Amino acid sequence: MTDSQGSKDRPTPILRWFDYGHLPDEHTLVSEKFWQLAHWVERNLPAGAERSTALRKLLEAKDAAVRAAIEGRDAG
Repeated sequence: MTDSQGSKDRPTPILRWFDYGHLPDEHTLVSEKFWQLAHWVERNLPAGAERSTALRKLLEAKDAAVRAAIEGRDAG
């Protein structure tokens, strides 16, 4: 198994981008849901190109959702 795919002892490096502790409280709930799903994907799907793609696209979706929450805050 390669470093980009992670292992049982070492998670996939992309998972670090799902951390949400640094976010303001109003964005934590949004980001936390994506963190949970990303870790579910890591634990339950076989390592490989498709899992990597799923995590990459999930990260893109998380980033967009947090931006939407920021826009909603700024508009209100």
